[in-house]
Amino acid sequence: MTLSIPFDNAYARLPAQLFSLQMPTPVSAPRLIAFNHNLAAQLGITGYDDSEELAQVFAGNETPARAKPLAQLYAGHQFGHWNPQLGDGRAVLLGDLNTDQGRFDIQLKGSGPTPYSRNGDGRAWLGPVLREYLLSEAMHALGIPTTRALAAVETGQPVQREKVLPGAVITRVAASHIRVGTFQVLAARQDIEGLRALFEHAVDRHYPTATTPLDFLKAVIAAQASLVAKWLSVGFIHGVMNTDNCAISGETIDYGPCAFMDNFHQMTVFSSIDRKGRYAYGNQPDIIVWNMAQLATSLVPLMPDADQAVTDFTAAIHAMPELIRHNWRRAFGAKLGLANPTEKDDALINGLLHMMSEQSADFTNTFRALSHGSARDQFTDQAAYISWHETWENRLNTMDNPENLMRMSNPYLIPRNHQVEAVIQAGVNADFAPFHRLHAALAAPFQGTADTSDLTAPPAENERVLATFCGT
Repeated sequence: MTLSIPFDNAYARLPAQLFSLQMPTPVSAPRLIAFNHNLAAQLGITGYDDSEELAQVFAGNETPARAKPLAQLYAGHQFGHWNPQLGDGRAVLLGDLNTDQGRFDIQLKGSGPTPYSRNGDGRAWLGPVLREYLLSEAMHALGIPTTRALAAVETGQPVQREKVLPGAVITRVAASHIRVGTFQVLAARQDIEGLRALFEHAVDRHYPTATTPLDFLKAVIAAQASLVAKWLSVGFIHGVMNTDNCAISGETIDYGPCAFMDNFHQMTVFSSIDRKGRYAYGNQPDIIVWNMAQLATSLVPLMPDADQAVTDFTAAIHAMPELIRHNWRRAFGAKLGLANPTEKDDALINGLLHMMSEQSADFTNTFRALSHGSARDQFTDQAAYISWHETWENRLNTMDNPENLMRMSNPYLIPRNHQVEAVIQAGVNADFAPFHRLHAALAAPFQGTADTSDLTAPPAENERVLATFCGT
């Protein structure tokens, strides 16, 4: 094997109750769809020129030297309901490696059953693999913390869902796959030894300046407050913000029924399983606070004084909504060209958002048009826009070079749902040219070109995607 990955496997050195050793299940005829050469080089991976070998490794047929494959255990609140044991039901962590930029996991997703599969087949079909590859790499290009896509491979084997579909495996890279639910499962089992080992590993890996569980909690809160504000600033809806899908690193993880909005509305929901709108666009700030409260509860057993811990942790949680508002104000202020927005600018930002919602304006195109002076065309009631614009212009007159800030803050391209669905349908028919074209365009989301202008168009009425689905 020429492929070399410098695995170190720190997670595998944690207490054995945190995982199950698990080899991927081989497939019949793997074929490489995509490989992220730039990411591989950043990770110190070498010898990746043989596409056939890449297909074998990243389908799970061959195991790289020094890998120690395992499936991680975790629990979680799913739509607010406690599930005491979940875990990697269709994923295998090949291992983690230490680089100059930090430690990273390399995980196969869709690589076969594990002890946590809960009667599932452990497989992924092609659609969710292409979706996660496109969306995770798009989020990275947008500057939003996220897992990355290293490889996508067809398995050559069918997957049975509502109908028979082509199978695939995605290889994703993360600062770690440690979730709120990883802490929850140990706390629920009163496994203090395991909980402390996980805490020390997470601190060393993600927040090395934290010296206490309270420091750690505040650091995770800060990372999540920043992340969710960035989601809101690009119209992203995660779709399934369960605690088992909430990474303590502050990265976006688990691209299941996620989506980007076209027309703006605070209560937009795409996820087919979110029937009550728990994880709607505008609910995401409240949900992340709720998730952090569950993390706090899981950390209480590590504190010497439980009553004092509850007091301190509660104060940290109660401070989080204002921290999210601060991050939201900075993100949306930048989209309006305001380098140092204040609370007084909230009315200006909310005024635009309310008008966009009332008039069904396209989220991405409206903000991008502000950068070019053509936003009025996005509104049906142009008189209302002109009135708002006059107030905005007066505020902009106090700024230096706001246009440059706006161009850097308002993407030209996002992975629109109807375009992703078109890519998936083409892939099912063995045509990956649309996938590669969209992927290349999304790598430069702030730089529009004539040959990608069609990718900025909102969906026609017959192209609208009304629901997105979990990868399982």
